[in-house]
Amino acid sequence: MFDSSGEDGGSCRKRKNRVLLPLEVGTKLTCRWRDDKYHPVTIIERKKVNDEYHYYVHYSEFNRRLDEWVKLDQLNLDATEADAVEKVEDKVRESGLKMTRHQKRKIDETHVEEGHEDFDAASLREHEEITKVKNIGKIELGRYEIDTWYFSPFPPEYSDCNKLFFCEFCLAFVKRKEQLQRHMRKCDLKHPPGDEIYRNGSLSMFEVDGRKNKVYSQNLCYLAKLFLDHKTLYYDVDLFLFYILCECDDRGCHMVGYFSKEKHSEEGYNLACILTLPPYQRKGYGKFLIAFSYELSKKETKVGTPERPLSDLGLLSYRGYWTRVLLDILKKHRGNVSIKELTDMTAIRSEDVINTLQQLELIQYRKGQYVICADPKLLDRHLKAAGRSGLEVDPSKLIWTPYKEQGG
Repeated sequence: MFDSSGEDGGSCRKRKNRVLLPLEVGTKLTCRWRDDKYHPVTIIERKKVNDEYHYYVHYSEFNRRLDEWVKLDQLNLDATEADAVEKVEDKVRESGLKMTRHQKRKIDETHVEEGHEDFDAASLREHEEITKVKNIGKIELGRYEIDTWYFSPFPPEYSDCNKLFFCEFCLAFVKRKEQLQRHMRKCDLKHPPGDEIYRNGSLSMFEVDGRKNKVYSQNLCYLAKLFLDHKTLYYDVDLFLFYILCECDDRGCHMVGYFSKEKHSEEGYNLACILTLPPYQRKGYGKFLIAFSYELSKKETKVGTPERPLSDLGLLSYRGYWTRVLLDILKKHRGNVSIKELTDMTAIRSEDVINTLQQLELIQYRKGQYVICADPKLLDRHLKAAGRSGLEVDPSKLIWTPYKEQGG
């Protein structure tokens, strides 16, 4: 029988179902999650804290961003490996039969493990091994405490720090609240460094040159990597421009998200990384950032596309943006319109236009060319499904000179 008096510290003990303690890395069982239900997990790592083992688990049904440290009392030792696998399969079957459209969207945004398609098998294994355990559990940024999602390669002296405190203006980070308070008394920034290139009401966008503001840009990359699984952290920020979206009030300009782009992209990418911070998600800021990247492409008289691979949330945002923009044009346009004309009007790369229209079943390939079939009833149905357009970029408020014309 299991001896509950000593948990799993010290020597190994057995339970009736022959589970040995402490549990081994790779063990599959079920774990009580925040919904108070048990879900199948795999133990990724373990550590000893005050003579008691804690286990880092990956939930089989969920995206890696929900991996976490748990104690033994959250784990169901009676659930065998076969039970756990069977439970995942059952849930998938049930979800396909019973899921509403709203539930499906929520599952897509939380559970889908996309964004690794461009990794080969060896690179993916290496990536997952290096980043398998979140090193920072929480951050404090402005008035928000935010649970992190993924590993970020902070300097070694921060590896034992469960929570980091960020200055929301210069993005300096420290280990303790009192250190942040001392820093805030000295920091004279009230907005990101760089040039304000857009203001409309309380929204502002700042362009930050990675070469001119290296420390800020590197700190931004450290911060962003806590919420982006698929991207490599670029230490050579000199090659990038960063566009920081802020909500502004009488206390300053507070970052809600950003995107970056290469100063000179051989592949024609108009965006490298994109992130809306978790407290500001589901408010339309993601699509606003995407729209802004295309407004910059129009100013440059270029066609653009985001760098791959996209994160799962990034892919959802892009599909939503491309769908809405193209449907709006097709709805208003009189007569036939070609792929090239759509690309010229939107700065969206032709391949992205074609893929989006194919998904909407609005395009056919006939006699060696694409033909757009914009049936009004089908357009109305797609527009209704696409939902409201959300925050829009006002091009007249954009005051910006492309980097090459700045002498870059």
